[in-house]
Amino acid sequence: MTNSLPTIALVGRTNVGKSTLFNRLLESHKALVSDIPGTTRDRKEGYCFWRGTAIRVIDTGGLDIVKGDVIEENIAKQAKLAIKQADVILFVVDVKSDPLPQDHEFARELKKSKKPVLVVGNKAETPAARALVAAREWNLAGLPTPIAVSALRGSGVGDLLDAIYQNLEKLGKPPAPMSTVKPVQVAVIGKPNVGKSTLLNTLLGEERFIATPQAFTTREPNDVLLEVDGRSYMFIDTAGIRKAGKVRKTGGLEKAGVDRTKKVIKDADVALFVMDINEPLGTQEKVLAGMIKDENLGIIAVANKWDLIDNKTPKTLKTYEKYIAGSIPFIAWAPVIFISALTHQRVDKLFDLIDQVQANRFAHISERALEDFWRQAVVKHKPSRGKGPKPPSVLGMKQIGTAPPTFQLVIKAKREDVLHPSYLRFLENRLREQFDLVGTPIRIHVKTATAVGKRK
Repeated sequence: MTNSLPTIALVGRTNVGKSTLFNRLLESHKALVSDIPGTTRDRKEGYCFWRGTAIRVIDTGGLDIVKGDVIEENIAKQAKLAIKQADVILFVVDVKSDPLPQDHEFARELKKSKKPVLVVGNKAETPAARALVAAREWNLAGLPTPIAVSALRGSGVGDLLDAIYQNLEKLGKPPAPMSTVKPVQVAVIGKPNVGKSTLLNTLLGEERFIATPQAFTTREPNDVLLEVDGRSYMFIDTAGIRKAGKVRKTGGLEKAGVDRTKKVIKDADVALFVMDINEPLGTQEKVLAGMIKDENLGIIAVANKWDLIDNKTPKTLKTYEKYIAGSIPFIAWAPVIFISALTHQRVDKLFDLIDQVQANRFAHISERALEDFWRQAVVKHKPSRGKGPKPPSVLGMKQIGTAPPTFQLVIKAKREDVLHPSYLRFLENRLREQFDLVGTPIRIHVKTATAVGKRK
């Protein structure tokens, strides 16, 4: 499946920052990196994970070579092969200097490839430098104006990836889910006897897990790799967590299971939070949901044993959705799916939902879209006053991480607590609504500044 992934190739002369950009595209999303056998000096490949999807990235040596040098000619050969294999080509230039004759020569060659070419203006380290890139005449064989980035600092890379994805969509080669490249780690979490093992057996189509009415028939996490339509999922069945008093009576065996369950939650990507919809939701569910949320996992609320609910009407599902959200309000953003692991009802819908939640964990909002967002949000709801004589002004907002999406809000103030915490909840809800960030936690950190450019 990985061979059929949409592919981009980084090309250009030496010392323009291709490898730095390659590393930026890969390492910021914990990508898998591997050298192509026999060509470690010439070409590297890896996967870029963006918005929960994957593309293949090829880094090449410089196209400017010394003719007659066997090694350099082989490097150029590998670069041309990468161009042939690529769906979209990134032509990297150095914006700190005017285009050199080699740049113009490469531009003409790339134009002949008849493939989409994005010119990447690297080393634009400051806003002023990025503005100059757009204003300058480049005249690179009619190729588009460079997209200004700083591979070193990461600025502009989000806009570059958006442009790459737009071109892939036009080609009819959209990026593939991350699960086509590496398994999504899915923890199946819930208190004892809610049907976790029955659910896994249904997914697997075999009786691998002990499924009985007796609590704690699953003593420790069990990993199983499942492939569905070219996508991979590592499901981990865990022991349920019971009240502390009951755990103490078991001589420590169940406590060990609880400890391992906590480790599974820490290492997972997405949690299937399984509950018995026929039973009241109480303290145990809140404790489990809190553990999952604290580890920044994506969450899917799986309401099991739906087949046992009698006299269902079109309003029944909405009634139970409100009940779950009201019982565990701090994960009200988690999608709810009503299933019967026993009768297989809606179980097959879980895979697409897992992919959607995983994609949202890696969501990245472009700088322009985020600026539009916070400016509109401030107009709709002015910042609320916390501990201070007056509410602060918002100076800016930027995304600083993924898994989960993490943002930095810059306010004009000397202390962070001048802004009321409720305003962060307002922004979080607006982000979910505007960018459809269902199933993932969102983190917003406050940064203070006494004036623009003077941050603490």
